[in-house]
Amino acid sequence: MIQPLQQFIVKPILNLYLFGMNLSLTNSALFMVLSVVCLALFFFCTLRQRTLIPSMVQSSAEFPLVMISNMIEETNGPAGQPFLSFIASIFLFVLMGNVLGLFPFAFTFTSQIIINFSLALFIVSVITVVGFVKHGLKFLRLFCPPGVPLFVAPILIPIELISYIARPLSLAIRLFANMVAGHSMLKIFAYFTVSLGVFGILPLAVNMGLIAFELLIAFLQAYVFAMLSCIYLNDALELH
Repeated sequence: MIQPLQQFIVKPILNLYLFGMNLSLTNSALFMVLSVVCLALFFFCTLRQRTLIPSMVQSSAEFPLVMISNMIEETNGPAGQPFLSFIASIFLFVLMGNVLGLFPFAFTFTSQIIINFSLALFIVSVITVVGFVKHGLKFLRLFCPPGVPLFVAPILIPIELISYIARPLSLAIRLFANMVAGHSMLKIFAYFTVSLGVFGILPLAVNMGLIAFELLIAFLQAYVFAMLSCIYLNDALELH
């Protein structure tokens, strides 16, 4: 019997307990570490011999950074450029997690809502700190912009506050839902392809097309995650 959701079960690989705490290495943690290692190796190899006129190899590393830089410029202007490393790291980490999950026997850690929520909560927390550092208590104007009538404030402030608090959850659920739905679909189609035997050639072609489509989704979800982070950053830098 096919169980498409079984691929998302977190399993311990190395059991480790310290001072009564469970610090075991899981498949999810392993692929998070693997994602960071892969990114570090990629940039080390492609940028080891940098030239003024970049080669194709060097351009492959510079392209995502230029893309994120342009995204920040469009949403935040020059004031957002100091946060290039922050946003680029988020984009690349999510992208690598999405892509690694497409390989056979791999684990998609971005399919875990707790991981996505933790990452989103960290992003919103950093942006909130940036807002208070830049504006002080004036950052609270984000929840009640100047010029709002006093009789509207009791209604507007709770709505804005709830919307702000819900940002990490919305970021997490969006990524979680897309990864789970896409990978479950691939699992189901792959099962039917194998079960058809020699008659599975046509479904195999369809499955390859779905993998290409899921690869596009992996990129788009990482892009949307980074774009929303830029928009939230703009609220902290410019308020309303």
